Amino acid sequence: MLNEIDNVGKPLQEFGAKHSATGTTIFTVMSALAHQHNAINLSQGFPDFHIDEQLSFLLGEAARTGHNQYAPMAGLPSLRQAIADNFRKRYGLGIDPDNEITITPGATYAIYTAFTAVLQPGDAAILLEPAYDSYIPNIEMNGAKAIPVALSAPDFKVDWNKVKDAITPKTRAIIINTPHNPTGTIWDKSDWDSLADIVRDTNIVILADEVYEQLVFDGLRHYSVLEHPELRQRSFALYSFGKVFNCTGWKMGYAIAPPAFTDAFRKIHQFVSFCVNTPAQFALASHLPTETATPVNMVMQQKRDHFLSLMQKTPFTIRQPALGSYFQIASYERISDMPDMEFAQWLTKEYGVATIPVSAFYKNKKDDKLIRFCFAKKEETLNEALRRLERLSAKQL
Repeated sequence: MLNEIDNVGKPLQEFGAKHSATGTTIFTVMSALAHQHNAINLSQGFPDFHIDEQLSFLLGEAARTGHNQYAPMAGLPSLRQAIADNFRKRYGLGIDPDNEITITPGATYAIYTAFTAVLQPGDAAILLEPAYDSYIPNIEMNGAKAIPVALSAPDFKVDWNKVKDAITPKTRAIIINTPHNPTGTIWDKSDWDSLADIVRDTNIVILADEVYEQLVFDGLRHYSVLEHPELRQRSFALYSFGKVFNCTGWKMGYAIAPPAFTDAFRKIHQFVSFCVNTPAQFALASHLPTETATPVNMVMQQKRDHFLSLMQKTPFTIRQPALGSYFQIASYERISDMPDMEFAQWLTKEYGVATIPVSAFYKNKKDDKLIRFCFAKKEETLNEALRRLERLSAKQL
């Protein structure tokens, strides 16, 4: 009783940190800075145009007709079947909708849940940097150690010898991302074969972040981990409806994995989210089999091409056009010698265009003087952003 009285009015003790990241994410920071300075936000990866009218109608229809209560834990059977049918149509793959597909509240949630299903304290997990900034906190929150392997500018190809050298007896998982955020690179079949050679005869689990799998350009194709018979048996493949149907705010994704992996995944999922937005599931289940709009890769390639044509009027350097994703990497070496974080903030404040410094995608903040633009925007948004950037001149700082 005395201890309780003594503690009255005293501040709560600080909570122990569960990961090494500090502050808020770079996406939140740069979006807030954009809002503060009335800048055009080409930093955070979301479209600024309307979603398909049919999909919007189906969402409202689902709510109006009473689909507003809990969905099944694994996801609506009709949506899981629609996903399985879609993968058979696009990839020729047979996927069991009951035992291999789980609907999730977004792909970032699916990544965290897959790590949680796999990792134990003391394990290690390899990631390829630059990397989406949730990977390391997800690994560390599960008591494991994150092992970054750097990809080298300008092509950001995987050095498989470096990956092999990073593996130890404690390595339990490797997470990969193709098409790649932030660089826009994509893997070909030989990359998957190299990964299979490295993990063969180990207990390493693969997390394949394939959220941009339908955003591949220039007549190229996405190779999925699910197409690799050997790797499929040891992999979680993770997806986002938001990236396919331009509805990132719906936070709808899914995980595909072998039955034993799916069972482990759902044991976590049922006590964290349990289920996912029911009207959105009904809308997607109806929309997916009948979707007739221009394929999203064609829409985004047009935006990428328009963005690149506008960038030619600026002093930025494009070393390699993005082959996939929402994003284009650009060098500002002809403009400034500032560190990339400082440059991105300056560009937002002084020229009214917000971007993401690529160093934010490295644990050690490696700075190659690169920034990331999101081109998933209306044409008028891109036009105005580049009109502002045309005022830049070479080595003015």
